[in-house]
Amino acid sequence: MNFEQFSLDPRIHAGIKAVGFTQPTPIQEKAIPVVLKGGDVLGLAQTGTGKTAAFALPILQRLTRGPLRRTRALIVAPTRELAEQIHQAIGDLAAKTRIRSAAIYGGVGKGPQIAALRQGVEIVVACPGRLLDLIGEGHVDFSHVEVLVLDEADRMCDMGFLPDIRRILKYLPKQRQTLFFSATMPRDIRTLADSILRNPVTVQIGMIAPAKTVSHALYPVPHSLKTKLTTAVLEQTATGRVLIFTRTKYRARNLARKLERLKYRAAALQGNMSQNQRQKAINGFRSGKYDILVATDIAARGIDVADISHVINFDMPDTVDAYTHRIGRTGRAQETGAAFTFTTAEDEAMVRKIEKTLGTRLERRQLPGFDYGEVMLSTQSNQNGANQSRKRPSNHHRGRRRNNSRQQRSSAGVAAKPSRLRTNQ
Repeated sequence: MNFEQFSLDPRIHAGIKAVGFTQPTPIQEKAIPVVLKGGDVLGLAQTGTGKTAAFALPILQRLTRGPLRRTRALIVAPTRELAEQIHQAIGDLAAKTRIRSAAIYGGVGKGPQIAALRQGVEIVVACPGRLLDLIGEGHVDFSHVEVLVLDEADRMCDMGFLPDIRRILKYLPKQRQTLFFSATMPRDIRTLADSILRNPVTVQIGMIAPAKTVSHALYPVPHSLKTKLTTAVLEQTATGRVLIFTRTKYRARNLARKLERLKYRAAALQGNMSQNQRQKAINGFRSGKYDILVATDIAARGIDVADISHVINFDMPDTVDAYTHRIGRTGRAQETGAAFTFTTAEDEAMVRKIEKTLGTRLERRQLPGFDYGEVMLSTQSNQNGANQSRKRPSNHHRGRRRNNSRQQRSSAGVAAKPSRLRTNQ
């Protein structure tokens, strides 16, 4: 199937061609015809499946007909990064049309956002908090909204935005098309979906679980040794881009600094950073300026970066859903990926929940040559796992070798292709 079969406006096809889209992804193939017909959609799909174009293209098609310079579509997203990403994608796809969008989120000044709304835009892409501020100040008119999109609704629930979403709904016309996208469906999200969708068509792409192209491994380790284990794993593993998750802003910042001191090209991404700092970190990671991004869950939401070969859970996530979202950053577009999780004795209950969701027991590994001290790793029941053959990234992920330790790693039974992550010393 190709995009020509959707019978979109020629100006939209020009945008599709300009961004390099050739064939629709499964969710685009299933969702676009439904949205074009005006029906509500409940989309269940992991990150990286092409959800943005799945709702953006048919919305643009609708907006090519009818009045301009009034807000006719509202897209609500949980984070600044995702809102900006959607806004930019719409700008690219609509480049040959007269349709405009505005991104509304906190962390930056209100002035330019208010000015954009006054000039008139057809699409508003917004985070709940700043949007409610502007609504309260009288800068937003949603009386003409025809389409509402809630993207990554499960994360909005995790971040405590559910009450804000319900407040926003009160300002929208009841007669509208609603598109609801989520990677997981916890009870609160199911209740919200049931209350706002009318006879929706459910579009589900794969199981709500990490991609099958991702391999999983646990590294039991005392918390005090996690930083040393991180550098040891990076030293012994062939990697492309690496995304490391920590539980707190403090750990993200400190770990990134320690990696920088060791000459790794690393950056932090956490909530205390300004929007400009966060965008610089994301852009640097996307462009290859940084090979490692150390992030908290909330800060990393909405990152769309290709070729992430490894996700390392420095800290165990709080929920199975959070694990699914983290791991969804790798193994995209049928590429292989790897997920390493550092676990302590306190994490065993969450490990069992993750294993139940995945339907398999996760391999426990002990890194060869790493000094674990005198601590007994009670959960280390498969210590030989590290010597078994590993699923390694494809060639374009692999970096240059460090000759000074290649022989040692090869004799240890570990892939003798260390990461390309360090800067020139």
